[in-house]
Amino acid sequence: MKVPVSWLSELVDLPAGITVEQLDDAFVRLGFEVEDVVRPPVTTGPLVVARVLEIEELTGFKKPIRYCQVEVGEDAPRGIVCGARNFAVGDLVVAALPGAVLPGDFAIAARKTYDRVSDGMICSVRELGIGEDHAGILVLGREGFEPGTPAADVLGLDDVVFDLEVTPDRGYAMSMRGIARDLAGVLGVSWRDPADLPLPDWSGAPAWDVTVADPDRCDRFTMLALEGLDPAAPSPWALRRRLAQCGVRSISLAVDVTNYVMLELGQPMHAFDRDTVRGSITVRRATAGERLTTLDGVDRALTADDLLITDGSGPIGMAGVMGGASTEIGDATTAVLLEAAHWEQTGISRGVRRHRLPSEAGKRFERGTDAEVTVVALARAAALLVEHGGAAVAGAPVDVDTRAPRPAIALDAALPGRIAGVGYTREHVVEVLAAVGAEVAGEGAALRVTPPSWRGDLREPADLVEEVVRFRGFDEIPSILPTAPPGRGLTERQRRRRSIGRALADDGYVEAPAFPFLGTAQLDALGLPDDDERRRVTTVRNPLSEEAPALRTTLLPGLLASLARNLARGQRDVALFEHGAVFPGGERTAAPLPGVDRRPDDATLAALLGAVPAQPWHVAVALTGQREPRGWWGPGRPAEWADAVQAARVVAEAAGAELAVRAGDRAPWHPGRCAELLVGDRVIGHAGELHPKVCETLGLPPRTSVMELDADALPAPTVPQALSISTFPPVLIDLALVVADEVPAADVADALRAGAGELLESLRLFDVYTGVPVPEGSRSLAYALTLRAPDRTLTGEEAAVVREAAVAMATLRTGARLRA
Repeated sequence: MKVPVSWLSELVDLPAGITVEQLDDAFVRLGFEVEDVVRPPVTTGPLVVARVLEIEELTGFKKPIRYCQVEVGEDAPRGIVCGARNFAVGDLVVAALPGAVLPGDFAIAARKTYDRVSDGMICSVRELGIGEDHAGILVLGREGFEPGTPAADVLGLDDVVFDLEVTPDRGYAMSMRGIARDLAGVLGVSWRDPADLPLPDWSGAPAWDVTVADPDRCDRFTMLALEGLDPAAPSPWALRRRLAQCGVRSISLAVDVTNYVMLELGQPMHAFDRDTVRGSITVRRATAGERLTTLDGVDRALTADDLLITDGSGPIGMAGVMGGASTEIGDATTAVLLEAAHWEQTGISRGVRRHRLPSEAGKRFERGTDAEVTVVALARAAALLVEHGGAAVAGAPVDVDTRAPRPAIALDAALPGRIAGVGYTREHVVEVLAAVGAEVAGEGAALRVTPPSWRGDLREPADLVEEVVRFRGFDEIPSILPTAPPGRGLTERQRRRRSIGRALADDGYVEAPAFPFLGTAQLDALGLPDDDERRRVTTVRNPLSEEAPALRTTLLPGLLASLARNLARGQRDVALFEHGAVFPGGERTAAPLPGVDRRPDDATLAALLGAVPAQPWHVAVALTGQREPRGWWGPGRPAEWADAVQAARVVAEAAGAELAVRAGDRAPWHPGRCAELLVGDRVIGHAGELHPKVCETLGLPPRTSVMELDADALPAPTVPQALSISTFPPVLIDLALVVADEVPAADVADALRAGAGELLESLRLFDVYTGVPVPEGSRSLAYALTLRAPDRTLTGEEAAVVREAAVAMATLRTGARLRA
């Protein structure tokens, strides 16, 4: 909303000497964001209103040229050469006399041109820096100013325009009336309501029959007919200037008047060519197959949700959005039908977005307008058309009013102070609500507040609290940080999560947080079966993207998208990780909606927490390319599924837990190269190589490996116990066992530990071999065992007994045999 200070000063008794900066601060205190402050262009020297006395048409030149005699308030007129042809003898124009300097450092001087001495320049709005129109001269009309009057005041060259950002809930502020009321309240000065007009004593029957078939979406509809309008009557300069300052283009007197009243009162209006309206007017919803050609010339298909203004011929306007071309005001229009209505906000908003027809009227209707000023707006517009266009009102206005009384809101006078932490007295609260325009009744602290008609956003006590705080000043609210309780620091869970992140970073992975939302397409790309629990998602009501409307149930889509993005940008060896919350779907109870006037009780808090979906903390890695780079030391090593498994072990070690690994099968992993990650008997994740079809779908290299596990499922670490250090030497034994391919290496290691007993200090798998002489279908697993006794040096016989017991147990449990 653009707000000229000159217009504002006509409505508000601004304090003497108030500066632009102080007005800026006042708007900010009211909660308006000042997008821009448009200051006037710099013009110096003699710039005056002039009247055209004579026009001499010069011939013999390539283009039409006129030599004009103009009266500028001096004894003798001045001769000025001008090429424009949109003015006539008797018109008032703006003349820049020699010595004037126009915007752009354009100096004016007397000079000979076209065989005449041009003693100045007749100016266009573009040359004056107040618009972009350069097609013709700025014509001020024929009356209203004396020649020689300084043009700066007339043109508003000393006027400042504030460009305010109005939030969607404050439709009243999309008008000079609403801005003036708020500003007067915060400055503590008086103001004049432009809607406080005495209505004329219209006589006669209404000039039109009107029926409102959908009162739920139009609870007030008013119309007024005028006739005898001069179609050639120009809009007065003062009106055009204010429209231009507010960013509205001048079109014709009838259209300009409706736009002016909209800016002044906040009530959008529409003007129909009365001679083109056929039969009675009906406000109704569209029916199947109906179409409407709107003022922009587009033929639009209508839906059952579109609210229309119709006559005997069909639709003539889309209510609150745009009028129809069949009843458009034209150059020959002499009879006008003015319409002003109060529409239901959400229906207008849907129509604007459905037909992609944003407009100044739509902005106001979807934010909410004042139903009380529809007839006042008609009276104001009619008066301007009578004054400047010679029109006459035909009959009384139509006023179909089905509004219900406005409900009162119960408010505790102490509530604003409790919420804001500021000591507002009852008198302060009542004073602010009265300044807003509300009616306040009640004794003591129990108030009953009836919001004004222009504040449809005030529906509950919290809204009234916001108004009190806003008017008294957001800067009055103290900024007091709560005292942090001492001695707490990070929780055990926070420390574990940070340890996991550091451990993966130390292992060569780079953290890549991703968008925490996904859609069906991402789950389809992973090849998840229809009954997979990861497809049971929680959908967000107002998603940031329609393609990803659900909370993620796995970290893999975002992580693999980051991997593909890095590869597309030239990276070849990539190892990424992410740890964060996932949100498994499922049935949940509905969350209650607690009020904001007090702290929710324990039952409400429990219900709120019970409605929140589970949010386990997952860790995932994805890697491809070379895991170990090549160099003079060797050929390097490509990343493989075992690296993903090792990443899981790194996570478990950082969390202080032990992890078991066994063969598994789960999408999106390759069926033969997938490992289950277990804590005890519980599977908490999977690691391995991606399925080739998934790699192809996502544009990833073959054999890309990933891991994902539930970090919250890792058991809490026990208090670490320092191991006693033995001073006795160890016994080192290597074993090579041949086992069937389907036997997990982890089962063989468990059997060796069980057989070796307490003398086993450590056990490590250091080689896996297949090929001759190992039989087909089998593989050789080589383990390094470290044996040590805490109180003595082991003898060879004792070590041999341990070795034989370990091999015997491996043979018993897994069928392993010593490799020859």
